[in-house]
Amino acid sequence: MSWVGRWKNQYGSILTITDDAEGRITGTFKTALLESGFYGTEIAVSGLHLGHCISFAFAASTAGGDLLCSYSGLSRGDRLNTVWHVISDGQLDPDARITERPWPHAVTTNADIFVRET
Repeated sequence: MSWVGRWKNQYGSILTITDDAEGRITGTFKTALLESGFYGTEIAVSGLHLGHCISFAFAASTAGGDLLCSYSGLSRGDRLNTVWHVISDGQLDPDARITERPWPHAVTTNADIFVRET
């Protein structure tokens, strides 16, 4: 199967896969969520795929600290069912300084469904 194309999730975020050669993927991700630390930037994505399974990740240094997001998923037809984890190293304190986020509050996990647009 080809992973190349534009995929949109239920919130309007866009995953664009530009290459899927030799079991690897590259592309970009742009979130539609205002509350996301990744909001406002298009971020380079890299990952792996095998059959209908895929995994990709991206990272950024932001005003609120360093962030890393990883997705793993399974394609079924034109749908990509995924689970994701965001790791947030920092948080802004009341004086707008970045402080270390405690481990129990550094991880967010959820699931998204992407639909192939092109």
